[in-house]
Amino acid sequence: ARQVAGFIGHARATEALLESRKFEAFNRMSAFVVHDLKNLVAQLSLMLKNAERHQGNPEFQQDMLATIRNVVERMNSLLFQLRAGTQPLDHPRTVDLAALVERVAQAKSAQGRRIAWEAQRGVQAVGHAERLERVIGHLVQNALEATDETGRVELKAYFDGAHAVVDVADNGKGMTPEFVRDELFKPFRTTKPAGTGIGAYESAQYVAELGGKLLVDSRPGEGTRIRMLLPRPERRPLEGEKREVA
Repeated sequence: ARQVAGFIGHARATEALLESRKFEAFNRMSAFVVHDLKNLVAQLSLMLKNAERHQGNPEFQQDMLATIRNVVERMNSLLFQLRAGTQPLDHPRTVDLAALVERVAQAKSAQGRRIAWEAQRGVQAVGHAERLERVIGHLVQNALEATDETGRVELKAYFDGAHAVVDVADNGKGMTPEFVRDELFKPFRTTKPAGTGIGAYESAQYVAELGGKLLVDSRPGEGTRIRMLLPRPERRPLEGEKREVA
């Protein structure tokens, strides 16, 4: 009887531990989803503000419809991922980084900010297209928030040795070495009044899961450059192309 009771107690303790871990994973994913939803709401709010000034512009209307479709798709994907759990929905695969960079630059441009971008034709990485687009969008949004309207934000994607690289640079406020070392990639640490402190942490965790890393070079008053190194498929890089989105 004592042995049976011990087995039952152990089974119940194991079940409780598993439930606790499930709730922990769910809460962690919820924090990520809240962060991404906050960014999507901010994107819609800015677009609505611009719509009051450009409601008679057919080109803006087309951009607005495309943005709304993209936001709806991303919201549905976030909800599905929240139901599915914390693991990626599929295995990493070859992703067209040039297309992601262009999409992010176009989205920010539709919100009224100028992004200078450059993508090496054919540049690819191994990952998940939607999650990489979220990471790139987060890095670019941080760069925009660190600069005023006259500041410059640059976005590049290219091959460098064994890696595909996404490079985001700005000439904004910059960060101290101490903040980069001790705070930047820790959860719930932020200098933004309305920030959640999740974006940089989530980005670093995901890139590390892919076998990549984030390199930060920042100086107060001079700006910040973040290089995202990602595993690349086995193929030769092609010649690059440049374009600037107004």
